[in-house]
Amino acid sequence: MSPRRSVAEALGTRSAILDRSVAIASLEGLEGLTIGRLATELGMSKSGVLGHFGSKEALQLAVLERAGEVFRAEVWEPVVRIEPGLRRLRALCEEWISYLERGVFPGGCFFVAAAHEFDGRVGAVRDAVAARFDAWRGRLLKETRRAVAAGDLPGGTEADQLVFELHGLVMSLNHALQLHGDRQAVVWARRAVRARLGMP
Repeated sequence: MSPRRSVAEALGTRSAILDRSVAIASLEGLEGLTIGRLATELGMSKSGVLGHFGSKEALQLAVLERAGEVFRAEVWEPVVRIEPGLRRLRALCEEWISYLERGVFPGGCFFVAAAHEFDGRVGAVRDAVAARFDAWRGRLLKETRRAVAAGDLPGGTEADQLVFELHGLVMSLNHALQLHGDRQAVVWARRAVRARLGMP
């Protein structure tokens, strides 16, 4: 076997482990990931699974990274070419709502679930979850501040306050969909976000 093929196969195996891990963690949490379960479901040895990550914590961190790649592809990449500011902020919020509406992750927003699981703990996984939320808030703030500076939002609009409200609206939608199966909440969330951003 050539070294190039060996590396490609290793990357393919790692990718398969991560894909299965994301699916499990979305429904059962990051603590629901066990090396034994993954080995059984993927037809591998425990050492074969562990060899790709080294520890359960490293696996959890890699799963968070993979989930982040999915989120970027679903929410950020569709709007990256839109003019920065209010137009992009509106599009970001629409993609964010759509991401939940379409059930990209079977357990709802992967990062909300991870936050509930780890927000009362300390350690690298908790820090990685917090960093994801900080980065997303930073993206929303950047677009909001651009919109304020351009005069596209009402004078006196506080960017931090607006982002807090938008975040709360979408988190409420995630709760309604996951806990209550309330599809009407998608309509309410869109209506509330559009009203807050001055959309008809």
